[in-house]
Amino acid sequence: MTGLRQRVLLAPDDGSLGPLLRMTEDRLAAGAAYGLHEHRAVDVVAVVLAGELRHEWAEGAGMVPGDVAVLRAGTGLAHDEVAGDAGARVLQCYLRAAEPEAEPTHEVHPAASGWVDLARSDARLWLARIAPGAAVEVPPGLLVARGIDGVVVEHQAGGTVAEPGLVLVWQLDAARPSWAGV
Repeated sequence: MTGLRQRVLLAPDDGSLGPLLRMTEDRLAAGAAYGLHEHRAVDVVAVVLAGELRHEWAEGAGMVPGDVAVLRAGTGLAHDEVAGDAGARVLQCYLRAAEPEAEPTHEVHPAASGWVDLARSDARLWLARIAPGAAVEVPPGLLVARGIDGVVVEHQAGGTVAEPGLVLVWQLDAARPSWAGV
């Protein structure tokens, strides 16, 4: 993992954010990779903030800023992600698997805007890009804003956001899934 800087934004260990287990802001140098690694029983939602990232599993997929990738690890897989020539900045959101016994899948939502279909009822993701001088009405939830100075995470009731950059809102159901037991 040489060339990777990772900042943990959230890692609740009390289940207070429902399916959301961890959120990181990752910066990869040009050509840097995470290294081949495994996932099982987790869904990973990756939002490319800057640069380019190539997902290497199955057919592979290239991603650019604004793309949202959804990796459903299910029964397990080994994969890697590699930064492009200008490096990459990625928001990685790890969620408890919606279907832990399913076969692994990976899909990319290019230039995502508004609500992104995550195919699960306990987590919804909304995003928008705010141009300088513009403002956007955001829905209530866990606000993740990427601006010039970095990434900010806060609970909010909805409203107007005017700082330029990418804005995401997570709406999360804190109830435990039936398969998780008591």
